[in-house]
Amino acid sequence: MINGKRIAVVFPAFNAEKTLQATVRELPDLVDIRILVDDHSSDRTLEVAHRLGLQSFVHNRNYGYGRNQQTCYREALNAGADVVIMVHPDYQYTPLLVTAMASMIAYGVYDVVLGSRIIGGTALRGGMPLYKYVANRLLTAFENLFLRVKLSEYHTGYRAFSRDVLTRLPLLENSDDFVFDNQMLAQCVYFGFRIGEVSCPTKYFEEASSINFRRSVQYGLGVLGTTLQFALQRAGMMHSPIFSEKGKTLEAGSDAYYEGGVPTASQRR
Repeated sequence: MINGKRIAVVFPAFNAEKTLQATVRELPDLVDIRILVDDHSSDRTLEVAHRLGLQSFVHNRNYGYGRNQQTCYREALNAGADVVIMVHPDYQYTPLLVTAMASMIAYGVYDVVLGSRIIGGTALRGGMPLYKYVANRLLTAFENLFLRVKLSEYHTGYRAFSRDVLTRLPLLENSDDFVFDNQMLAQCVYFGFRIGEVSCPTKYFEEASSINFRRSVQYGLGVLGTTLQFALQRAGMMHSPIFSEKGKTLEAGSDAYYEGGVPTASQRR
């Protein structure tokens, strides 16, 4: 707990058996709620999560990274979290920064805090492939131009949000795939939330999850599409559900949980 705010860390997991323990052991003691959502892994991710004492949920099939985040945030809100930090369980980002990121929100400095791989200039030294680094810089420049903000990167998987952000954004309108990350940040800008950044070292290694070149291209095209949607929406030339105040929020729907009225998509374990 920080400044009377309950702190939750959520892990959107898929085949994270080999790296989950190393990630969890760096969590600071101030974290009140620790939640893992397993997107139907084929390894022993869930078994390791139980051994580490994480509150765990499992999808009955692989729904995708975006849907996994929806479940993570909904369960954190249900558990009473005031600040929610998403940490990838592949040990690519160090959880040692959780305290700093959570504090910036708990004390009302920002509504959203990103762990940036770019600010410290260590992304390439940490093993980021050159083509991903170049794509990151080009996409970020494009987004800064059209979103009219200046972030060092939009593509980090290390993010902290206030409860207000997670309850107000129409997250159920977003993609179930990786572009969910980018849509969510575009929504934060569109709805006027304050975004801060901290420098975060990163590690690329064999066990760390990473999308392949084909999926990276798909993600890049999705980023361009989201950015253009944002610009057209702001200009009054388009009305997209992801930027609508009437769009479906986590509190307004339960798409991630129910099929035919039966709670099978996510089960407590």
